Amino acid sequence: MWHLYQFALCPFSRKVRLLLGEKGVGYEPVREYPWERRDEFLDMNPAGQTPVMVHGERATLLVDSVAICEYFEETVEKAAMLNGTAADRAEIRRLVTWFDTQFYRDITAPLLQERMEKRIISRAAPDARLLREAMKAAVAHLDYIDYLLDHRSWLAGSTMSLADLAAAAQISVADYLGGIDWKSHDQAKRWYVGMKSRPTFRPLLAERMQGIGPPPDYEKLDV
Repeated sequence: MWHLYQFALCPFSRKVRLLLGEKGVGYEPVREYPWERRDEFLDMNPAGQTPVMVHGERATLLVDSVAICEYFEETVEKAAMLNGTAADRAEIRRLVTWFDTQFYRDITAPLLQERMEKRIISRAAPDARLLREAMKAAVAHLDYIDYLLDHRSWLAGSTMSLADLAAAAQISVADYLGGIDWKSHDQAKRWYVGMKSRPTFRPLLAERMQGIGPPPDYEKLDV
């Protein structure tokens, strides 16, 4: 049995969970709070970051969401998420990197810092300026998603791919933390509603971070 070390609002763990769900890979989630810096977890990943996947008595140890997704893409044929020509796969990887780095840096990370970490770790008040900047950045990123969907059925092409999973994982965390305004982004909203209506997405929407609740519409499938 695989064990996935993660916490509810880790976007990179959510990306992995969506991939595992689409591929039908069974796993047991293990709650891990990276900021606790547990020795046992640091032994598995010295970087101290989630996600980490372990099979059996560490017979197989997978660290980092990119490495984990690539591993299962190579070992499980069902529901290929890096598909098409070499150019198609390059575009998928480009967009995965975009959402894992640019979107995370501009939106998810500051929202996590201000609305999660300050609340449950440092017991400090959020910085309203940083929250406004993150929400403003979210508008620009949604504009880019609208642009992609004006030319494609899915973010990277004609079929769902790892790019869609990476984007939906980041957006779902930002949405949970109240950082997404769908106004004037009908294309992006339709795509996201389609993503969160998938059976593999439902467990993520039902999960809660202790002490921090999502907006009322977070779990609704038409919003």
